[in-house]
Amino acid sequence: MTQKQPDKVFRLVAKTIQGLEGVLADELRTIGAKNIEEQNRAVLFDGDKATMYRANYHCRTAISILKPIAEFTVRNEDELYKEIGNINWNKHMAVDDTLAVSATTFGNIFTHSKYVSLKVKDSIVDQFRNREGRRPDVDPRNPDLKIQIHIVQNRCKVLLDSSGEPLFKRGYKVNATEAPLNEVLAAGMIKLSGWQMDCDLIDPMCGSGTLLIEAAMLAYGVAPGTYRTKFGFESWNDFDADLFKKIAEESYDSNKFEHKITGSDLSAEAIAISQENINQAFLAKKISIKKQDFFDIKPETKGFIITNPPYGERLQPDDMKEFYKQVGNKLKLDFSGFTSWIIGSNVSAMKFVGLKPDKKIKLYNGPLECSYRKYTLYDGSRRYEPRNPKKG
Repeated sequence: MTQKQPDKVFRLVAKTIQGLEGVLADELRTIGAKNIEEQNRAVLFDGDKATMYRANYHCRTAISILKPIAEFTVRNEDELYKEIGNINWNKHMAVDDTLAVSATTFGNIFTHSKYVSLKVKDSIVDQFRNREGRRPDVDPRNPDLKIQIHIVQNRCKVLLDSSGEPLFKRGYKVNATEAPLNEVLAAGMIKLSGWQMDCDLIDPMCGSGTLLIEAAMLAYGVAPGTYRTKFGFESWNDFDADLFKKIAEESYDSNKFEHKITGSDLSAEAIAISQENINQAFLAKKISIKKQDFFDIKPETKGFIITNPPYGERLQPDDMKEFYKQVGNKLKLDFSGFTSWIIGSNVSAMKFVGLKPDKKIKLYNGPLECSYRKYTLYDGSRRYEPRNPKKG
């Protein structure tokens, strides 16, 4: 009986949100990735097929895991067509499989990303037509092979997207409030907060419940890939179903969590949406939520607050300043002993919280640049007078 050869190690790219590169690098170390290199909105690493499967299934702050398959220099569209045609696409897909191509371009040589995508697609399907007499179809929504082209000036990289749908699409969010948090961002916020799962966690303005669900998934060791129905690599020629099944049963968060995760919101609609998403994640027994105004909460124990106040998109600037001032007063009055983290896109209004943040981290919720701020509410902080926001 011949012994199975170990899988080849190759370079991979994990995409993430700006500001979460360090968190993702730590996650990749945990699952056994090697030669980790942080870049802007991406982390490069070495791994084999099992590492690629693990990164997709277990990394909470990755948006996609890409496998580079070719890199070359091109000066025009004809050279691009030729170089793409030099790749043996039969190694990666069959003629009956579907494909989708997306491109990003930087520089003054290739300025139209959609035209680049079209040229690449033409080269691939022409290779199959010339060899087999027929061509694969394009499926932009659910392709068997998702190809990414990245061109900087005249340097082109060809990558296969092993994730398929972006990894923030966990599969538990069946409904959402206006401007909900991205799941990857929510997971990153929790990890950045320093919450060690040794105390209660509260989101008093919980919206769609994303922060609560991501916190419970982490606290109870639920992998982010648990709810996904499919990953891109499952359609690849070399998919190893037995290996993937084994990896899906692994655990990298073996916590014995003995505290509470609770949420509330002033909106009855938000609470209904949160409960729907929590139920979909099978975490109804792990998370408690109720309709309640933040300003009416009287916490029974000390812990962490992590929240994304929804008011910024709906209130006028002066109302936002007053709102954040009231938030700061409430924190000082009733949440002494807590660690509070607040994310917001209106930095000038956030100054009116009236507490000096211990830490500020720039993050992005979609296109919105946000400030994620830590406030340590020491015992007795209710005696402090709010500082004048105009003085910084």
